Amino acid sequence: MPKQGSVLSRFRSLDAYAKTLDDFRVKTTSGAAVTIISGLLIAILVLSELSAYRTSVMKPELVIDKGRKDKLPITFNVTFPKIPCYLLNVDIMDDSGQHLSGFTHDVYKVRLDLSGNQIESEKAHKLGDNSEGAELALKQDDPNHCGSCYGAPSPHESGCCNSCEDVREAYIKAGWGFNDPSMYEQCVKEGWRDKIETQSNEGCNIHGHLQVNKVRGNFHIAPGQSFQQSHMHVHDMAGYVAGAPDGHKFDFTHHIHQLQFGEVIPDKMKRRTAKGTPVELTNPLDGTSRITNDFGMMYQYFLKIVSTEFRYLNGMRLYTNQYSVTEHERGIITRQGQEGLPGVFFNLDISPMLVIYQETRPSFTSFLTGVCAIVGGIFTVAGIVDSVVYRAERQLRKKMELGKAL
Repeated sequence: MPKQGSVLSRFRSLDAYAKTLDDFRVKTTSGAAVTIISGLLIAILVLSELSAYRTSVMKPELVIDKGRKDKLPITFNVTFPKIPCYLLNVDIMDDSGQHLSGFTHDVYKVRLDLSGNQIESEKAHKLGDNSEGAELALKQDDPNHCGSCYGAPSPHESGCCNSCEDVREAYIKAGWGFNDPSMYEQCVKEGWRDKIETQSNEGCNIHGHLQVNKVRGNFHIAPGQSFQQSHMHVHDMAGYVAGAPDGHKFDFTHHIHQLQFGEVIPDKMKRRTAKGTPVELTNPLDGTSRITNDFGMMYQYFLKIVSTEFRYLNGMRLYTNQYSVTEHERGIITRQGQEGLPGVFFNLDISPMLVIYQETRPSFTSFLTGVCAIVGGIFTVAGIVDSVVYRAERQLRKKMELGKAL
C-alpha cells in the first residue's frame, strides 16, 4: 500500500502554477501601477458585461406571412378645413370584391368652424347619421304615410321614401342628380336647406377605425354619396360641384393627424436591436398637410404595408404593421373632360412577408464565459506589460550603474 506522503507528492506534481518563495519575489512601483490599472479595467469590463447580460435586444427575422386571412385594422384621423361634414363619405374597396359605400361603423365626424375649433352643438356623430330629421318627419306624418320617391325607385321594399335621405338614395340609385333639397317635401320638413346653408362655411374632422381585408385595395374620403352603376363606382357630386350658397367653392385641403395600421407599441415595450439602434415604427403620413384652392384635386397615397410582430421574453406578442408611402396629386379637370374623383385616396398594397422581432437575452453561461475571458485576458496582458517594464527598468538601472563606475 503506497504511503500517503508519496500520493500527495505525486498530486502536487500536477500543479501547473508553481509558486516561488516570497524571498525571491520583487515588488516594484511599476508593477503596482499595472496591477491597479488592470484591476480598474477588469471592474469596468465586468460591469459592462453584466449590463449587456441584463439588457435584452430585438433580433429581426423575415418570414412568409401566413395570416393573410386576418383583418387589417386601420386607425385614421384627418381634418378637412374647407369642406363640410355632410358632403364627405368614407368608402372601402378591394380586389376581393368587397365594396362598402358610405361606411359608418366606428367612423365619426366632428364639425369645425373656420378657425378649426370644434362646434359644441354637434360634438361627434356617425357619418351619414340623419336619424333626427327623419324621426321628426315620421312624427309629423301619419304612421301609414308612404312618401313619394318622385319617380325614382325606392331604396326600401315598402316602395316609400319617408325621409330626405330616402329620396336622396333613390335618386342616386336611379343615377339622377340630387341638387335642390327644397324641391322635396321630406327635405323641407327636415330642414335640409337650412342645414346646408348653416354648414357651408364649416370644416370637418373625420376619425375612426376600419377593418379591411389583407388584400390590395383602397379606402378613400370623397364628396357625395357613392353607389354602384353599371359595375362602376360613382359619386353624386352635385352638392360638391355647386359649392356653397354664398358662391365659394369647396376643396380638399387636408391635414393627416394619424394613419396607423395595427397596434401602437407602448414606450415601455420598446427595445433596441443588437446594434444598439432603437426599434421605432413610425407612421410616415402622421402630420402630413396638403393645401389647395382647386376644388378638383385628387390626392393619392400609395402605401406598401408590411406586417410586423413583436415577441417578448415574457410570452407577450404584439401585432402591428409598418408602411412606406409614395404620393401623387393631380387635377381631375383635363382637356378631355373630367377624369377621376376629387378626394383623398389611400391605396393599400399588402406585402406577403412578415417581420418578426424576437426579444433575446444572453445566457448565464455566455456571461460567465465573457467574465472569465475578461479577467484572464487582462491578467495575461498585464503580466506581459509588467515583465517588459521590469526588464526595461533593470537594463536602465544597469546602464546608469555602469556609467557611474566609469
